[in-house]
Amino acid sequence: MSRVSLDADFTGTNVQTAQGPGGPVPRLYGEALLELAHEDPRIVCLVADLAPATETDLFRDSLPDRFFNLGIAEANMIGVAGGLARCGRRPWVHTFGVFATRRCYDQVAMQVAYPRLDVKIVGFLPGLTTLLGVSHQAIDDVALMRALPNMTVLEPADADGIGECLHEANAIGGPVYLRMRRLDPGEARSPLPVASSTGALSVIREGQGPVVFASGMMVRTALNAAERIAEQGVSTRVIDVRRIKPLPAEPIVEAARHAGAVVVAENHSIVGGLGSAVAEALMEAGVHCAFERIGVRDTFAEGGSTAYLFDRYGLSEEAVAAAIRSVARRAGR
Repeated sequence: MSRVSLDADFTGTNVQTAQGPGGPVPRLYGEALLELAHEDPRIVCLVADLAPATETDLFRDSLPDRFFNLGIAEANMIGVAGGLARCGRRPWVHTFGVFATRRCYDQVAMQVAYPRLDVKIVGFLPGLTTLLGVSHQAIDDVALMRALPNMTVLEPADADGIGECLHEANAIGGPVYLRMRRLDPGEARSPLPVASSTGALSVIREGQGPVVFASGMMVRTALNAAERIAEQGVSTRVIDVRRIKPLPAEPIVEAARHAGAVVVAENHSIVGGLGSAVAEALMEAGVHCAFERIGVRDTFAEGGSTAYLFDRYGLSEEAVAAAIRSVARRAGR
């Protein structure tokens, strides 16, 4: 059985026909990248034999002369991307997040980040979003990419965020890691509410009590948790942090200082990800507050559905709600 068919069977989506449990799966990233490529002739698309799974088959079929399938050879793909960037092209590189980071980290560091080349690396299947288990779960990719000088790290939370992240990445004249997830039909039709936005982060729910900083799919989970506990008298502010590096530290510090109680929620290990970045920013600014992190607790995870894994490893709505209640009590809110 080929890797493509394995990915189709065990991620819960038939990547060849783009069918999911709720019907046709929107290919928002693929459509946005293709639109961007029509606007910017420098863009070329590279993929490690995962075109349907990364939605780049749309690019392949529309702009075949600017599409390159490098096969199951991620380290070589990064090297090719670096060469294309040195020739004035703008490579967008695609594979699963765990392969884009852990498998070819030295090449990313030495052939892209160190020379500060204009390469965009897009990693699908973030965190606990695959049935394939440890080999495919990118739970340390943010930590790895945060550690690289010159690297920007972005993660969208909804359909609007995908387009915004692509345009932000393309406007940066250097390396970017874009953490990407395919949205199900319901999510694609229900953009997150935005009360205010600074570009790098968006307030999606106002509140007078604790503040939750969340990224990616944990933003909607945090919003649902905040709405659940509002009936218990806990008013929670929820903020979508779209740019994880460089972290928008000033508004984060201001929000935390005002709230006095902070929860950080991410679909990633609690080691080295958004929670670590926020904690570093708060300590450096001298902000002392009740603080909890929601994420994978420094362990490898078994395979399973996303809902099962989120419940088992403490990333569920109830886990976020419990963390909010905990910091609210400690802060006397």
